[in-house]
Amino acid sequence: MIKSMTAYARAEKTLDGAAVRIEMKSYNSRFLDIKIHMTSGYAVLEEKIKVRIAEQITRGRIEIYVGIQDALAGSKTFDVDLERAAAYYHSLVKVKTVLSLKEEISLAHIMGAGQMITPCLNDANPEERLWSITGDCLNEAISRLDDMRAREGEFLSHDFKERLEIIETMVVQIDEGAKTLLPQYRDKLSERIKALTNGMVEIDPQRILQEAAFLADKSDISEEIVRTRSHIRQFRQIMDSNEPGGRKLNFLLQEFNREFNTMGSKIGNAEISHLVVDAKSMLEKIREQVQNIE
Repeated sequence: MIKSMTAYARAEKTLDGAAVRIEMKSYNSRFLDIKIHMTSGYAVLEEKIKVRIAEQITRGRIEIYVGIQDALAGSKTFDVDLERAAAYYHSLVKVKTVLSLKEEISLAHIMGAGQMITPCLNDANPEERLWSITGDCLNEAISRLDDMRAREGEFLSHDFKERLEIIETMVVQIDEGAKTLLPQYRDKLSERIKALTNGMVEIDPQRILQEAAFLADKSDISEEIVRTRSHIRQFRQIMDSNEPGGRKLNFLLQEFNREFNTMGSKIGNAEISHLVVDAKSMLEKIREQVQNIE
């Protein structure tokens, strides 16, 4: 299965006082290029986000927007040690009685002992809590992005298959046309010699046949035909593979084009040359679309 590199996805999650919204856009790129835009103060999550994306996407420019709202951020609660406060108060009462003090015991006196009220850490690991929800939201966004890339890939795959069938037909026509070159060369040589000598020189049929065979051998494209058919089979195999095939298809198209260039340089027949040009034109249309493949 081939996948397009262009897609868009969005996902939202709310859990444990935090709300996360993620938008992902992917574009064509030779390599994997990840650009993250996120709410300030949460840069600690960026590396984890990049790793998660790289685990599931191999190629393309990925722009990801991460919005985080954390209701627990900066919030604090406190523990009150009532037993300690009561014990300290009773101690102060004893001191007041023994020393016959008239001053009232106030809250300030009690708090002066310290450690009566202490901060309560209600979010021991905020990074872990936020990554839990952000990671889940990211997984959903990547899954949706992947679905869209796969759907776009199906359209491209259908187009490739149609164009490959056309090229395959052209290869058959080129091959059949190349097999008729020997008699064509023979007839052309005979006509040319007659025209140059005004028919005054007797033509040796065997010599003409040898020269025609020499020209036909120079124009032999059987190896190029075999390799081109092999490329077509390999192209289809890559499309059906579960592995990303964009780079492989791009390289294979270069090999395709090389074979047709060689055919065009060898063949001196106008009709076959036109077929070669048409096949190269069809390959160029495929090549343009392959640039969109992961």
